[in-house]
Amino acid sequence: MYALQTEDLTLGYGEHTVIDELNLLIPKGDMSVLIGGNGCGKSTLLRSLARLQKPHSGGIVLDGEAISNKPTKEIARKMAILPQSPVAPEGLTVLQLVKQGRYPYQTWLSQWSEADEKAVQYALQATHMEEFAERNVDSLSGGQRQRAWIALTLAQDTDIILLDEPTTYLDLAHQVEILDLLFELNKEGNRTILMVLHDLNLACRYADHIIAVKDKGIYDQGKPEDIVNEELVYQVFGLQSDIIKDPIFGTPLCVPHGKGRMVHAREPADV
Repeated sequence: MYALQTEDLTLGYGEHTVIDELNLLIPKGDMSVLIGGNGCGKSTLLRSLARLQKPHSGGIVLDGEAISNKPTKEIARKMAILPQSPVAPEGLTVLQLVKQGRYPYQTWLSQWSEADEKAVQYALQATHMEEFAERNVDSLSGGQRQRAWIALTLAQDTDIILLDEPTTYLDLAHQVEILDLLFELNKEGNRTILMVLHDLNLACRYADHIIAVKDKGIYDQGKPEDIVNEELVYQVFGLQSDIIKDPIFGTPLCVPHGKGRMVHAREPADV
């Protein structure tokens, strides 16, 4: 079963093509991660899947129907997207932000309901943001702010969540915190999650399915342990590396070659 698929999808800016006639299947219920070098089209592809960017040609299929034929609010009830580095209006509280996630369900005849309230409270609880509900979003730490935005996407109550580099600008501890949260949302709620990540080792730890983007298309895709090797890292990132087993998770761990400081054992002193 597939949550989303593309059919000969071509994307670009003006005359510049970044994705060319792509046919991609996103597994339903899995956590999938897009990886690839800077400028390869990962974020452009993610935005297009959410219908935030119009394709040059080809199409995207959601629930067996082209998303171009679906009303915007219908898509918003099925799929939520968290763009890279979102910014909230000044003075907006966490609660006010999260409530924005219920916009797709509002009509002139049906305003705020008990279902809306339950969805917002669930989103705050799932992201551990209840105690920050009345705080201004711009007063939060980076990790707290990112959890607030994830709460917004959760309040939207969709089966599919798209995230563009959700760990950008976060320190390592907060990166792991956010990815743990997304992992729980995926496994406990059976949500399909597709995100862009720059950290290959974190991608391997958390992803069920990795999609490596290169040369306007897919270089390879599959389970991390099946596709992530020295050749993929070299071809996709232009980087020499060793791939070893993560000592904690058993997933592929990339050790890049480079010119960093080598630590040598001291020569034994002459006696």
